[in-house]
Amino acid sequence: MAKRKAHRVAVLAFHGVVPFDLTMPCEVFGRVRLAPERQPYEVLVCGHARRVRTDAFDMLVKGDLKHLAKADTVIVPGMSDITAPVPQPIIVALRAAAANGARIASICSGAFVLAASGLLDGLNATTHWLAAPLLAERYPGISVNPNVLFVDNGKILTSAGAAAGLDLCLHMIRSDHGAAVAADAARLSVMPLERSGGQAQFIVHRPPQSSGGLQPLLEWIEKRLDRALTLDALAEQGRVSIRTLTRRFQEQLGVSPLQWMLQAKVRRAQQALETTDLSIERVAASAGFTSSTSLREHFAKVVGTSPRAYRNTFRRRPH
Repeated sequence: MAKRKAHRVAVLAFHGVVPFDLTMPCEVFGRVRLAPERQPYEVLVCGHARRVRTDAFDMLVKGDLKHLAKADTVIVPGMSDITAPVPQPIIVALRAAAANGARIASICSGAFVLAASGLLDGLNATTHWLAAPLLAERYPGISVNPNVLFVDNGKILTSAGAAAGLDLCLHMIRSDHGAAVAADAARLSVMPLERSGGQAQFIVHRPPQSSGGLQPLLEWIEKRLDRALTLDALAEQGRVSIRTLTRRFQEQLGVSPLQWMLQAKVRRAQQALETTDLSIERVAASAGFTSSTSLREHFAKVVGTSPRAYRNTFRRRPH
């Protein structure tokens, strides 16, 4: 029987590439085995220059951009400066790879490289939550979701922050060879095959600031989150009508007064989960939720995971 040809994975290298994003898929795909003698993936790093600079070191690259056109999968790592222009040869090579039917996946801020090439136009995508607003602003034709670990559009895939690149690589291995092979790759990476929740649980939800006169009211609300505040009470404190209050919140903060209060309560609950041993019921009460059920419901919508799972991940342990 003829030996089955290995799936060719090309990892793109360019000046300013994030080293972890580049080396991680090399390790994950390069160590997959279907049998002791069978290596299903052939991994090659390909660059638009022989010597590629990173913020930490320079490296010599074996492959050039021509190899992208021959690849079955192309991995686009993140770029350390997301405002830097993407070299035209890279854009041309990525478009050629896509035209040849390659599966193309970005890790973290590598989504900006795919976006510059036009390959994300009209698609859903994600990137690191800190960079997601800029990606959405710069490329309005892309539907950016900052709350997920990765997005699979079939031939075009994107992942969130660096560690989510692992999730995406394992997902592609699972798609190629099934759960058992992917689970083995996950064990080699000391990584769960699937992580609960999405990127939303890692987002720092800082209180939005208002420069239009709402800040005193926002601070007043923050001090009274454990109370049952009504729109009437907020309008009275702000000395405006409910209609004017709602309009100002939308104009200055992009949400309604009640939505802002809900987000503030969730932030309060996050802080309590990170820094105290209070029960979920007491956390709910301290943050102004009527019950632990209400906390769980709203916490899942905003953070993307449960209060208990969030505490297990982010609880600050004494040194």
